[in-house]
Amino acid sequence: MYVWKRLTAFLFCCLMTAVAFASDCAAQEAVEVSSSAGAAVLYEPLSGRVLFEQNAHVKRPMASTTKLMTALLAAECLDADTVLTATEQALAVEGSSLGLRVGDTVSRDDLLYGLLLSSGNDAANVFALSIDDSFEAFAARMNARAEQLGMVNSRFVTPSGLDSDGHGASAYDMALLAAAVLKNDLLATVCATDHTTITVGDRRVSLSNHNRLLREYDGAVGMKTGYTSKAGRCLVSAAERDGVTLIAVTLDCADDWEEHKALLDAGFSYVESVTLTPSLASSVPVFGGVVQTAPLVCTPLSVTLMKGDIALLEAEYSLPAYLWAPVKAGDTVGTVTYTLRGARVATLPVVLGETVLPKPKPPRYVRLWLVFHQLWIESLH
Repeated sequence: MYVWKRLTAFLFCCLMTAVAFASDCAAQEAVEVSSSAGAAVLYEPLSGRVLFEQNAHVKRPMASTTKLMTALLAAECLDADTVLTATEQALAVEGSSLGLRVGDTVSRDDLLYGLLLSSGNDAANVFALSIDDSFEAFAARMNARAEQLGMVNSRFVTPSGLDSDGHGASAYDMALLAAAVLKNDLLATVCATDHTTITVGDRRVSLSNHNRLLREYDGAVGMKTGYTSKAGRCLVSAAERDGVTLIAVTLDCADDWEEHKALLDAGFSYVESVTLTPSLASSVPVFGGVVQTAPLVCTPLSVTLMKGDIALLEAEYSLPAYLWAPVKAGDTVGTVTYTLRGARVATLPVVLGETVLPKPKPPRYVRLWLVFHQLWIESLH
């Protein structure tokens, strides 16, 4: 009998397929561009493809781009209606500041704007000590989340990104972090905001985003600037064009604004968004059911490919010739797998659009009559 699988279980297989394709693509440096940065990467998060890399897996100090991790944890750990209070311990920090005072209260969302637009070190500390009892405990939380994201060349010590022994990350790891931040709708909105006004205590505070690319680069959607004397100028940026999102990271780059524009321009010239829409029969025969067919559903999927590669895509269909009732709407009954040069690009599940119940059994005396009738027919031969 055919073994049914639920769509929710199959999605894990889709994820593994995407990871497999990403591993095939990650080592391919496709974009011809240069960088003066100590480390740099251009990353396409949908496929996991690395379009350009330079010392991308070397751990380096990353200054205030650290705050992307602090923001991610704040959004994940604190409820939207949380109100935070600035303490003397949290405000005992140097560097860029939101201007918080001891006793100030501020909502979670407003403090996120202060953290990511104004790069407030005081805001970072308030988040850290509101989520955990100490900076050390919050650093442990940061590192645990980094491990979940696959950031293998990173270690977090401070919530703000101020220099501290051992604090650092690779450019590639920061791209992974940026991709996770963009998946959070609240943080994506904050990162893409150029100007806003928040409430701190009884004051209204106007904020401007330090990220010049929001004003200077078409399609820019964030994300975070950073600087210390040890780290140099650090920048994590993201931009969207024609359905494609790219993430650029530079660590220790004196001309980061222009280099990010060049990296992103080069990336967008090489890639495009493609929608995979399988061609398959509208239904599958069902035996023993109250109806004779069940509709098939395969949802199109958008992927990012190098320009021109769409002509090289191959599709392999794995579908049953027929099914036996009962079958249930949402059951996965087949797959469509797309490959490019032998590497899997995506596997799309084919599911049933409707439930088909089995035909009701006839009464027992009718079944007995059918059995004897069949035996009588056979005896005639």
